[in-house]
Amino acid sequence: MISQTQKLLVLFFAVTSCHTGKLTVIADLPGSLKESSAIETVSGSNLLWTIEDSGNKNNIYGLNTKGKIVKDIDISNASNIDWEDLTSDNSGNLYIGDFGNNSKNRDDFTIYKISNLEEEQTTAERINFILPKKIKPEDFEAFFLLNNAFYIFSKENKSSILLKVPNTVGKHTAELVTDFNLNGKHHKITSADVSDDGKVIILLNHNKLWKISNFESDSFFKGTIEEIKFNHTSQKEGICFKNNQSVYITDEKNKSEGGNIYTFNLN
Repeated sequence: MISQTQKLLVLFFAVTSCHTGKLTVIADLPGSLKESSAIETVSGSNLLWTIEDSGNKNNIYGLNTKGKIVKDIDISNASNIDWEDLTSDNSGNLYIGDFGNNSKNRDDFTIYKISNLEEEQTTAERINFILPKKIKPEDFEAFFLLNNAFYIFSKENKSSILLKVPNTVGKHTAELVTDFNLNGKHHKITSADVSDDGKVIILLNHNKLWKISNFESDSFFKGTIEEIKFNHTSQKEGICFKNNQSVYITDEKNKSEGGNIYTFNLN
């Protein structure tokens, strides 16, 4: 016989599921993180890493899967102009994309490389880039690392651009890979990731993601593009692979909604 407590739990998860569509809530984000803008797993760490965007601390936070802050690391030589996304490499390094540009008046952008995820304070190496000639400043919110190069996506409604920057400390001029236009309206890309085997790319939107596969080299948009809807809309800002079949997603808190860590099945 099912107890009253068990019935209430079943009802709770049923109601939660209705409110979050195909997404499964696994934890609340800490209340102290008002504007979490990314989520990333790192080789050698069992934590979920996040940052906040412009106007917030130049810190990175390691969360457990219950949403508790386990690590709070100050990047002493970094400045949070507009931190927007995270990526990592197989050696356990974490990279912060400081390339948000809502006002479209920035012409110099930074990727911070963090090698020490153990101490309460650390320093970062800097990978700086400027835009290619004749490319107007754009707002960038998403990137990933593949074959030792960063692929950086602009956030646009109609037409977007994809840049490529080498994973080498120093200053670079970004390479324009392509411009592109995903089908439909409102295709703003707020975060991105690539699978560990480099065969699948995911691009995040507020109510869906795009899964890209069967591409060659960096001709991503000549591959198979699948639009997968969440049946849920919120200010989703972070995505990363949990494994080859599922992803972690975060969204910002808006009144009584959002501010969660979700999992989502890609298949």
